[in-house]
Amino acid sequence: MRGGGLLVAGTTSDAGKSVVTAGICRWLVRQGVKVAPFKGQNMSLNSFVTREGAEIGRAQAMQAQAARVEPSALMNPVLLKPGSDRSSQVVLMGKPVGEMSARGFFGGSGGSSPGKRLHGGRQQTLFEPVMACLEELRSTYDAVICEGAGSPAEINLRRTDIVNMGIARAAKLPVVVVGDIDRGGVFAQFFGTTALLAPEDQELVAGYLVNKFRGDVTLLEPGLDMLHGLTGRRTFGVLPYAHGLGIDEEDGLRVSLRGAVRESVVAPPLGEDVLRVAVCAVPLMSNFTDVDALAAEPGVVVRFVDRPEELVDADLVVVPGTRGTVKALAWLRERGLGEALARRAAEGRPVLGICGGFQALGERIEDEVESRAGTVDGLGLLPVRVRFAPGKTLARPVGEALGERVEGYEIHHGVAEVLGGEAFLDGCRVGAVWGTHWHGSLESDGFRRAFLREVAAAAGRRFVPAPDTSFGTLREEQLDRLGDLIEEHADTDALLRLIEKGAPEGLPFVPPGAP
Repeated sequence: MRGGGLLVAGTTSDAGKSVVTAGICRWLVRQGVKVAPFKGQNMSLNSFVTREGAEIGRAQAMQAQAARVEPSALMNPVLLKPGSDRSSQVVLMGKPVGEMSARGFFGGSGGSSPGKRLHGGRQQTLFEPVMACLEELRSTYDAVICEGAGSPAEINLRRTDIVNMGIARAAKLPVVVVGDIDRGGVFAQFFGTTALLAPEDQELVAGYLVNKFRGDVTLLEPGLDMLHGLTGRRTFGVLPYAHGLGIDEEDGLRVSLRGAVRESVVAPPLGEDVLRVAVCAVPLMSNFTDVDALAAEPGVVVRFVDRPEELVDADLVVVPGTRGTVKALAWLRERGLGEALARRAAEGRPVLGICGGFQALGERIEDEVESRAGTVDGLGLLPVRVRFAPGKTLARPVGEALGERVEGYEIHHGVAEVLGGEAFLDGCRVGAVWGTHWHGSLESDGFRRAFLREVAAAAGRRFVPAPDTSFGTLREEQLDRLGDLIEEHADTDALLRLIEKGAPEGLPFVPPGAP
């Protein structure tokens, strides 16, 4: 099968492309197929660092884990990290190359000089390196399962497309379109998506996959038959609505494992009390999946908050990472959360700052890079001064804290000068306030339990961490559930034929086609 492939497109954003791609990867690898995920261009504030120090979308790292392969920059050559409604940092092959406006990226003028020098400020000039990454993966793996972005029928963007039908046509990949029936209107979405594609693109759309179906599937079958009659394309499966899949997608709080634990049956706490964790929902929040490992613990209740009143009964407050530290600081102050955090610190009540949240807890920030705001006072809860550097720190550190081994990953421009306090990973601790740049540290089971014991003691809670919770095992179980969904509810023989042989010939044209 060497070099087989498939593009998983969607009728909309958040139709389920990421989880379907992961499910197909897990199903294939269980069949003995050497498979890799791929997404030519991703837009997300949830990112991950590979062992080679490349930054990629966290969804692709999750899909690589589903495929049981090491994540690499080849799997997500272009990552856009929004800094505002109109501009993003462009990460090319795992390294930042500059800020760019949406107009500059998608085909107009604009963008800072580093990105402009590298690729002319034009999305379409990235097509060649994106295709080179895809071809390298196809030469190495039996199959590459590609994930699209948004909808392939975004006709205003088709000319410069490097993630949907652009790569499908160039690589002659068959396409399966996923639709979220839970939102309603899925038949119109399937038909309309197909009918808005050019004839050459339609030739590659092999059929559809219904996602998040509730109820008796036999009631849906007449509609699927009619859809086949209208489009000449079959439906490859109807995936049931599955609670608590909790897999890292792109942006949207409901996709984190925290959501999975809340929806599914959770073991009761071991001690007499639960621990309540409040996460400040700062603007441009990044890597909010850091708290998933907390939510995986029996007896830990996690919620996202934006008002100071919601901190009152919290045993731990987390200030998470953000793509805009100065903007997050202003937001914390405007909402009254800054004062609430200061009161907590004075009372010895636990606060944890991660990456941008850690920077916000410090004394001072000098930023001529991210916000260009110059010198800004932090909340002053930790003896730390931060200077933003043009270069980005991308690392996979390993260390020790609270007597336990810790692994993490770093993604930040801010360079912290720690002026006091007790050492804590790369940051520090003062009383019950902790700060670190390390994402993912709470996924280290021994460290997480030790940290929760400290939090419980400081909060005066009779909470006992479970001795056997393994975050890695929970994640593997979730990925296996995705593989089960594909194996049990999709026509896997037909999917395998698509991956091996491409789209069937003679698929009919559905008018009117692209304008």
